[in-house]
Amino acid sequence: MIPIDEESEYIPLLSQEEEEDLKKVNIPDVLPILPLRNTVLFPGVVIPITVGRDKSLKLVQEVYKKNKILGAVAQKDGTIEDPEMDDLYRIGTVAQILKILEMPDGSTSVIIQGRKRFMLNDLLTEKPYHVARITPLEDDEDEPAGEAKAVAAALKDLSIKIIKLSSNIPTEATFAVKNIESPSFLVNFLASNSELSLKQKQDLLETHSVAKRGFTLLESLSNEVQMLELKNDIQTKVKSDLDQQQREFLLHQQMKTIQDELGGSPLDQEVLDFREKGKKKKWNKEVAASFEKELDKLLRLNPATGEYSVQVNYIQTLVELPWNEYTKDNFNLKRASRILDKDHFGLEKVKDRILEHLAVLKLKG
Repeated sequence: MIPIDEESEYIPLLSQEEEEDLKKVNIPDVLPILPLRNTVLFPGVVIPITVGRDKSLKLVQEVYKKNKILGAVAQKDGTIEDPEMDDLYRIGTVAQILKILEMPDGSTSVIIQGRKRFMLNDLLTEKPYHVARITPLEDDEDEPAGEAKAVAAALKDLSIKIIKLSSNIPTEATFAVKNIESPSFLVNFLASNSELSLKQKQDLLETHSVAKRGFTLLESLSNEVQMLELKNDIQTKVKSDLDQQQREFLLHQQMKTIQDELGGSPLDQEVLDFREKGKKKKWNKEVAASFEKELDKLLRLNPATGEYSVQVNYIQTLVELPWNEYTKDNFNLKRASRILDKDHFGLEKVKDRILEHLAVLKLKG
């Protein structure tokens, strides 16, 4: 659901009696048409719109001086600056202008309230603004009242759940939802404040059955609840993981401080020992740079993790290897045979192969 403005001057609630008054309003056959960008007006709902086009501004100013009634129709494409008949949807809402506000930045905002749905028939004139012949539309009266009430109850429960789950919607919105008595206005109110696309909202407006309109909205709100629950679960898990990591980091820092006070950390001493051994190695610049990089990585690791011991073993292997260190070959076969017999029992064939290999190396010089 779209967040409801907490500072709005108009409380978007409608009693059963007020809704009946809206239905009884006298709708003329010809109305000035106000194209709406990126929004759909539903009967009973109060919305603010920003008027920027010269045609729309002239229409609003003239209508406000007269009966304050106009037809609000959504544009199919909000980027069109001067829409024609084909650029508008055929179903719109009769609207009453409640207030015109001149904003500090020079723009004009208009507060309008939807009255009744209508069908756009013929466009009579386009200048100075759109004027068209319309046919008022009624909601289906023959559908069971109990079905609409049941749908409304389910919608209330879902919308209240969304308000509790979402951090962007003020809790005061719960009051507005709970105090809506009319099923049709509840559907219209929630549809107007939902995160449905313009086309989805227009489809709802064009649905004559209140129950069907409610069922479609129920499906959308159910998906929104699932997404919010999933989002909250992910955020809770991430927060829990971060809290655990922060706790481990703080404990590690405290241990390091205590060890420094007691005369230095054994882990730091281990790194120093590795570094001293590395200085004695006869390796080239590339190996030396890689060795320092591995030591820096070891310093960043938490000693409690398994990766730390793996890193220690790797560095230990590096410093124990005889880098660029050589010994003189000794091809004394009698000495080799004596050592093999002393250190290894049996394995006569293996020993013979080793002695044969040494003899070949001796002959090759």
